[in-house]
Amino acid sequence: MSAKTSNKVATIVLYTIASLVILLLAALLGFILIDGVPHLSWHFLTSPAKAFQAGGGIGVQLFNSFYLLILTMVISLPIALGAGIYLNEYAKQNWFTAVIRTAIEILSSLPSVVVGLFGFLLFVVQFKLGFSVLSGAIALTLFNLPLLTRSVEGSLKSIPDLQREAGAALGLSKWETVGHVILPAAVPSIVTGVVLSAGRVFGEAAALIYTAGQSAPALNFGNWNPFDITSPLNPLRPAETLAVHIWKINSEGIMPDAAAVSAGASAVLVIAVLIFNLLARWLGKVLFKRLTAAR
Repeated sequence: MSAKTSNKVATIVLYTIASLVILLLAALLGFILIDGVPHLSWHFLTSPAKAFQAGGGIGVQLFNSFYLLILTMVISLPIALGAGIYLNEYAKQNWFTAVIRTAIEILSSLPSVVVGLFGFLLFVVQFKLGFSVLSGAIALTLFNLPLLTRSVEGSLKSIPDLQREAGAALGLSKWETVGHVILPAAVPSIVTGVVLSAGRVFGEAAALIYTAGQSAPALNFGNWNPFDITSPLNPLRPAETLAVHIWKINSEGIMPDAAAVSAGASAVLVIAVLIFNLLARWLGKVLFKRLTAAR
């Protein structure tokens, strides 16, 4: 076979594989959205779920998902940022750094159900936090931290060494160079990684079944005292999220409209993850233009 013919065959094969992947994804998304969007309404998005009657919504579960996401990112982002800066800017290339990187890679490949069981034994049982928002947020931090750290490290690594040398030439210390030159240049990539990891956390279910619980007690949205058990901000209350709610309905739901609620909740989950991905792209472009004056 000539080089020109083999090139054409390889191109056709690659285009076929890419088309199949796109077709499968489009079919999956289309099925979920076509099946679920007709069930969406303001009442569905804001009313509480009903266990035995039709007409329930996903208001509490939707709030719990966003609340857990915010708590998780508040805990994990500073740790990931510090770890990424250390690994890329300060750590020497020796066996200790190699062990840390290997540990991060192993942790990032752990199944989420294993993280959930570890969180159950440590936070729920040993630390006596019970099935709570806090237990779920810490478990999701363990789940999210390796990927977020690698994302931050990769963003810093993409900045050319020329900028570090320019900072040193201006008499800046290493920390000043990192804080005033490297980090601002890496912010667009870091933000993109953060938003994408937020979408992954938002759709997680297995780790939360064992830590945040499978119940959603009635909340008083007029009570914002975080120490009151009925307050939406209480971090020690059980919190069934949207992904866990979908799993629960499909496994043991007995309400008459279980299929409709599951389809609507799945559509909301997919739409939220799509928004996270589109937001990551838009925010990355905007920050890149503003921080680098690119056109």
